[in-house]
Amino acid sequence: MVLYESGRTGGGQSAGESRIFRHAHDDARLASFVSRSRTLWREWEAEFGRPLVSGAGAVAIGDGIEDKLRVLDQVPGVPTRRLEAQELSDLMPLLAEYSGPAMLDVDGGTIHTLSAIDALTAALSDVLVPDHVLSVRHAGAGAEVRTGTGVGAFDRVVLCAGRGTAPLARGTGLEIPVELSAHVRVTFGVREPPAVPLPTFQDTSGTFGETGVYAAPTEDNRRYSVGLSGSTPVSPDGSLADPSELDSLAARAAEYVSRALPGLDPEPLGHVHCWVTKLPWGSDGVGLWSTGRITAVAGHNLFKQAPALGEALTDAALTDVVPDLLRPESRLGAS
Repeated sequence: MVLYESGRTGGGQSAGESRIFRHAHDDARLASFVSRSRTLWREWEAEFGRPLVSGAGAVAIGDGIEDKLRVLDQVPGVPTRRLEAQELSDLMPLLAEYSGPAMLDVDGGTIHTLSAIDALTAALSDVLVPDHVLSVRHAGAGAEVRTGTGVGAFDRVVLCAGRGTAPLARGTGLEIPVELSAHVRVTFGVREPPAVPLPTFQDTSGTFGETGVYAAPTEDNRRYSVGLSGSTPVSPDGSLADPSELDSLAARAAEYVSRALPGLDPEPLGHVHCWVTKLPWGSDGVGLWSTGRITAVAGHNLFKQAPALGEALTDAALTDVVPDLLRPESRLGAS
């Protein structure tokens, strides 16, 4: 086995110190798939001997709460509960006064991104090759991979290259309908870090001036990263259509923090910029494409699904059969 990585491991769409683990999705099938991933995250924690998901829960507020709860009621083993104003305040002391609908995804929490990437990198160090892949194509009964410094022949190839997946897959005859854009998350300091881990947070309420907000604490509980749902379009040549939009999104995130999260200092401490690879059927859409001995994965918001996707990709690579659930025609994660 060979694992090609063109830059610092985890430095692409996985960049940053934290991610949200949540079960709540519009598609009950995806919620169930994510539940399988949560089980595997626990197995990884036992294998690597370190916490990888905080378990502090995932808090969400807004009028869509009842829809989220109805979906999760269809998934066994995913505990949730509605939150009254006082419990919400106790769980989320950073938040300004709010009395609307709220919920807790009990087994959600913060994915400690850096810890997870460090553990996986160490486990795979013997097969990790620092090189960029230029092309992948069918060759005989297998596939050929051309990199910056060599040519490799393999029985099977799996493409998990973020924004690079669709261009590489095109050389194999696969057309993956990814819509590419750019996104920014802004990190803020916690004024008075609590003694217990903070939950992650999503706000679709509009109460504080924005309807698509997500946020997660760092592992040390001292910083909180906040992002808006917006992104910046990309031109056909791959450049940003309007780079100033990222600055606008960052400024709006800081303004939101000043209104909604008084427990944070609204002066930004850092920024994470990443690509968004969205499929046509929704912002949480995911799918596997396969041809011959080559399989590719594409979608958005995939970090929480990493263990379950890895399991599915391994099965697909070894059997040449993509699970029905993950075929593009199944539209997993559809809004």
